[in-house]
Amino acid sequence: MEALVDKDFRISRKAEKGGWHYVAIPDIPPKHKNQQGLIRVMGFVDTYEIRQFNLLPMKTGEMMLVLKTQLRKVINKNEGDLVHVKLFVDNSIVELPEDILDSLIQSDRAYTFFLTLTESNKKYYIDWINEAKSPDTKVARILKTIQQLERKRKFWDWPTGTNY
Repeated sequence: MEALVDKDFRISRKAEKGGWHYVAIPDIPPKHKNQQGLIRVMGFVDTYEIRQFNLLPMKTGEMMLVLKTQLRKVINKNEGDLVHVKLFVDNSIVELPEDILDSLIQSDRAYTFFLTLTESNKKYYIDWINEAKSPDTKVARILKTIQQLERKRKFWDWPTGTNY
């Protein structure tokens, strides 16, 4: 399997409060982009393994690899530091954790609609649930997910003001 990228990049940060840390990756062939312009990748940032990450398109034509807090803590890197990025196209199927599956199958309507979603949209839901910091928040997010799926809403179709 040929790497999309295998080189060093400097970590940048969006200027606004709460701005993302990321690396901008140039020269990714457009043939790998999906309809939304995303590319799902797997590989390594330094020694940290990533799977099913989306590269996001930037206005400059580059692709953005967001570096979440957990990743940056493990590799002990921050804005301005160099990281080695080695990425491959990831065509794997999104894995549905058992606790989420057990909840989803309680609602035939929600589960059936979930199965129609793109792999990226499934992953957004799963990641949002799994990033909950407490068990109570996780349960609330699972319930909210079921409600939204029953209304046939994709992850980004939610009304504004949804907090959890």
